Amino acid sequence: MEKLIITAAICGAEVTKENNPNVPYTVEEIGREAEAAYKAGASIIHLHVRWDDGTPTQDKERFRVCIEEIRKRCPDVIIQPSTGGAVGMTDEERLQPVELMPEMATLDCGTLNFGGSEIFVNTETTIKNFAKVMNEKGVKPEIEVFDKGMVDAAVKYHKQGHILAPMHFDFVLGVQMNATVRDLSYISESIPEGSTWIVAGVGRNEFPMAAAAIVMGGHVRVGFEDNLYLEKGVLAKSNGEMVAKAVKLAKLLLNFIPPTPLHSLHPHNTH
Repeated sequence: MEKLIITAAICGAEVTKENNPNVPYTVEEIGREAEAAYKAGASIIHLHVRWDDGTPTQDKERFRVCIEEIRKRCPDVIIQPSTGGAVGMTDEERLQPVELMPEMATLDCGTLNFGGSEIFVNTETTIKNFAKVMNEKGVKPEIEVFDKGMVDAAVKYHKQGHILAPMHFDFVLGVQMNATVRDLSYISESIPEGSTWIVAGVGRNEFPMAAAAIVMGGHVRVGFEDNLYLEKGVLAKSNGEMVAKAVKLAKLLLNFIPPTPLHSLHPHNTH
């Protein structure tokens, strides 16, 4: 297989310091966590940002200073802002970080239930508009899917010319679709030939799904956004610890050499 790509989702929009005191809020904390993940072997930083009190925001200037802090610490890491933001944000709010023209950004390809009364809305109009803006700015979309129907939607939009090849998918499992080897196998076999994929197992599913992806030839996402524990009952001290555990898994499973950025994912190499 190609070298493994590890993405670190370092803070998310929902988890708080009450859940784990090491969740980063400030610019310095976000830079520190990105650096720890990078030094442990992450090639991509999946980025949400917060105000200093922990409130999630899509403010363009907050993204700018956080990206500058990360670049100062790890110049060649790929930074992937979220356009998901947080539940209830408008499309205009969510798109703000794309204006900074990062290497990548996320593109959610469907609406889903987050639990309770929370619904994360992505209409067809939203998806096509987000894809259009990313294409215009040369930003590579990572296609976020939470179930098989979202893969089918992404493929349809690709055929219509809205999402360009090669397509790169993130399977977020354990929210709307089960996080099992059966489900990961099914969804990973449903994407177009020539596509790449990564898996984010939510909660206790994080490392079992990481191990499955490594063996199946996919790639891995870990970090505080998806999971707060290094193992049962043990809170992770940093995103770096989680990345290091993924690297250890890869070495055990595949006699793996630690990853370097996959340049084929850079937007300038995907014409």
